[in-house]
Amino acid sequence: MTPVLTLIVFIVGLALVFDFLNGFHDAANSVATVVTTRVLSPLQAVFWAAFFNFIAAFMFPTGVAETISQKLIDPNVVDIYVVFGGLIGAIVWDILTWLLGLPTSSSHAIISGFAGAAIVKAGLGSILVGGWIPVLAFLILSPLIGLILGYIIMVIASWLSYHTPRHRAETVFRRLQLLSAASYSLGHGTNDAQKTMGIIVALLVAGGHQEWTAGSTDFLGRHHQIAWWIILSCHAAMGLGTLAGGWRIVKTMGSRITPHLRPIGGLSAEFAAAATIGLATLAKVPISTTHAIGGAISGVGATRGPHSVRWIWGQRIMLAWILTFPGAALIGGIGYLMAHWGIEPFFGAVKAG
Repeated sequence: MTPVLTLIVFIVGLALVFDFLNGFHDAANSVATVVTTRVLSPLQAVFWAAFFNFIAAFMFPTGVAETISQKLIDPNVVDIYVVFGGLIGAIVWDILTWLLGLPTSSSHAIISGFAGAAIVKAGLGSILVGGWIPVLAFLILSPLIGLILGYIIMVIASWLSYHTPRHRAETVFRRLQLLSAASYSLGHGTNDAQKTMGIIVALLVAGGHQEWTAGSTDFLGRHHQIAWWIILSCHAAMGLGTLAGGWRIVKTMGSRITPHLRPIGGLSAEFAAAATIGLATLAKVPISTTHAIGGAISGVGATRGPHSVRWIWGQRIMLAWILTFPGAALIGGIGYLMAHWGIEPFFGAVKAG
């Protein structure tokens, strides 16, 4: 194995570390409602979420990964050191916000870190503005759609169960919440794991190993532009991260936004978030699953009146989300400079073509 190939393999491993941290950091989003409503224990919940994070690999196309690798940053600018810097930005930002207990977006951290590294290397011209428009639009739309759907689904569920004895309704909703939690974890797995797939593809193309990503066909006969070893390794890393759990954030997502969440509320929030993520995935847009579930939980709480939602927590979370773009980009830029000055002199300017 050549030194350059060894470096590329190392950065692939770094990408999978980010994917693990993504699952770890976002585990609370996957399990907060089902744990808060006591439908599953924390241990049961993370196993449930991790399983569906992984099997999402076999159920969705990889359009989000293609967006990450081709439509956000000028491919002519991307080299392995830009990818390295972007991963450093995302990993450091995820660890910092995890230590602070803030449910920020790992998705926005990776694309911001990637962009920050590219800007430091080649300036603002490296950013493909057209590709960022839907990403920035869903920054606003995903929590709003989640909030509206959470509110609507909660109202419909309450209306349908209005004449049902509370004990019987609670039993039904507790069982249904297993399905809603599974649907959310499927959406979370497919949208979030694909961001790491896109980064790995960008790395391999930049390193001159396009043949590694010649594509593959899944069991439904759909052709993917991404090799199966990338798809499966990314989903496995995310599933393992979810299994490890991010318990510092569970309390914020599960009880601080809206207290006393019941199974009917958890079910409504999870289905609303799953629908929001599914819509974005079909549109090939990388979104924050944290945005989606946070908005959905707020929508559920709002059905009991505006005062049932602790909006101050929403404001704090929104502030953390806004800070993610410049924060992760700054660290990504620093990561690129570290690689440019500390690694590139030994390996050279590796770039395909």
